[in-house]
Amino acid sequence: MTTQDPYEEIRDWIPETRSLLIGGREVVAEGSTWEVVNPATEAEIAQVVGASTPQVDAAVQAAREAFGTWSQLSGEERSHHLHRLADTLEEAQDRLLPSIVNEVGTPVSLASYLQVKMAVEEHLRFAAEAAKLDRTVHLGEYGIPHPTMSDVVYEPAGVVAVITGYNYPLNLAIFNFGGALAAGCTVVLLPSPRTPLTTLFLGELIQESGLPDGVLNVVVGELEVGKHLSSHPGVDRVSFTGSDSVGERIMEQAAGNLAGVTLELGGKSPSIVMPSADVQNIAVEMHMRWARNAGQGCAALARLLVHESRYDEFLDAGAEAFDQMVVGDPWDPATNVGPMIRPDHQASVEGFIAEALEAGGTKLLEVREPVPDKGYFVNPVLIGELPHSARAVQEEIFGPVAVVLPFATMEQAIEMANGTPFGLAANIWSQDAAEARHMAEQIRAGTVWINGGGGMRGDAPFGGYGRSGIGRQLGEWGVREYLEVKHIQWRI
Repeated sequence: MTTQDPYEEIRDWIPETRSLLIGGREVVAEGSTWEVVNPATEAEIAQVVGASTPQVDAAVQAAREAFGTWSQLSGEERSHHLHRLADTLEEAQDRLLPSIVNEVGTPVSLASYLQVKMAVEEHLRFAAEAAKLDRTVHLGEYGIPHPTMSDVVYEPAGVVAVITGYNYPLNLAIFNFGGALAAGCTVVLLPSPRTPLTTLFLGELIQESGLPDGVLNVVVGELEVGKHLSSHPGVDRVSFTGSDSVGERIMEQAAGNLAGVTLELGGKSPSIVMPSADVQNIAVEMHMRWARNAGQGCAALARLLVHESRYDEFLDAGAEAFDQMVVGDPWDPATNVGPMIRPDHQASVEGFIAEALEAGGTKLLEVREPVPDKGYFVNPVLIGELPHSARAVQEEIFGPVAVVLPFATMEQAIEMANGTPFGLAANIWSQDAAEARHMAEQIRAGTVWINGGGGMRGDAPFGGYGRSGIGRQLGEWGVREYLEVKHIQWRI
């Protein structure tokens, strides 16, 4: 008896949209062409043409022209438009899901929530409600040299260039443009050229939602298009999600116009197991979390710091997680680890593993089933016996690779947690609430979870210290990234 494939009707669906969205109109791209490949099959799934330089200029101009009207709408009116866009995206979930699975490789068992529902139902809806907020601060009376009153008001910054990474194409777009649109800014959105199809389809859905023309424009392109957009004199803010090395270049390009930047960059986030932790009940969760999306997540908690008294027990308990890791076809509901995005990235991850082993590291746990013949797969592995200075410990691998190191004291754990150039996230496992809170306040990271924390709240900020970025996405803090502050003072 053959089991019915629950995704048979949608698994091969690819968006047909190839047009740019500029000023509310579909525009045929005139730039360079490249292929989009399904990373799980290595099959070409689309040929995409990028924007030309004049088309990037046109998108920025369209956003500039729309800014005057959009910024003057009431918060209630902007909120209505954003909720309508969220409605449209929710209605299109059965098309957004296969688009993301086929171009990113995220297993369908994870993608429905992580890649689609979370972005729309939580983060875009929050932005829609945040648009309504009156942020005016009434400072009251001031008497020098004569009586005055003051207000501080917040005004939209202008045109925002949003440039996103490949690993969560819809999420990262909404994380950035949600706050910008709520603030009253207009946007030119540029996705990673590795995963442009979902964002091009988003352009179609933007039109369908009735969002006013030019408020949210979509262009695609490779390196030169990104450079032209981030250095464009008509752009007031640049928001980028990706690697720290590219973030450096984005910042340099924006600096020529003194444009503000919001950068959510890499991480080497620690997960700390204190002596009181319930090791038997947390080890599987810890490993499944860093392996999520095949480790292609900026906040992957892939640097495991374990108290020496629980180290052996932790390794024994973690073996169960590796037994549960299934690497392969993202459309198989049993799969929970998909492919790397491209062969060059696959080679980079494999290079990290090889270098770590050559430096004296040991594979302590690994998935031993052979990976599929086709696709850019890497089997998950846990590497130990490395010094904290090793490259695999210090640098973001962005693949299904974790490192584990023992520590002796709480002070040493904090020092190690803070001992990389990054500071995006951290997690502390402890049954001593006071101890965990004290540690959380000592760790230099933008988000610190205790005992696994919870979901990625729409009302909470996300971003990091050090090379993990500048500014914050999401929540009220993600809206304020796109607001200018004005002091108005008058005599009374």
